[in-house]
Amino acid sequence: MTAAAFDWEALRARAREAMSHAYAPYSGFPVGVAALVDDGRTVTGCNVENASYGLGLCAECGLVSHLQATGGGRLTHFTCVDGRGELLVPCGRCRQLLYEFGGADLLLDTPAGVLPLSEMLPQAFGPGHLRPGSPGPRPAHPGSP
Repeated sequence: MTAAAFDWEALRARAREAMSHAYAPYSGFPVGVAALVDDGRTVTGCNVENASYGLGLCAECGLVSHLQATGGGRLTHFTCVDGRGELLVPCGRCRQLLYEFGGADLLLDTPAGVLPLSEMLPQAFGPGHLRPGSPGPRPAHPGSP
């Protein structure tokens, strides 16, 4: 499915719905995200803050948890909105997280238009950079880049 043929507004509506469940009492900056999965499902997430500020979770963390909890798969289209429902771009940490579950071709809905993740996170580090047999966790989902 091309970016032009995709219903981005429907995905934004799901992100706005998720944003309405955000827990952001400290920053007052709720965020919601939504993504299409390669099997047709839509997964969502919202940010969850904590009184110990460093423990807050970005909305993208909730999204990939939702993805894995509902069967895994690969993200194909992604959008992120703020408390006014306006488009945001993911922070650098979250771009790296999205790369793990969507790869370079994941399409991001941005204020500058639809862009592949490869343009938002050039020369990304991913599972393919880890040598087989090296210590540490390995990706548990099929289709890792």
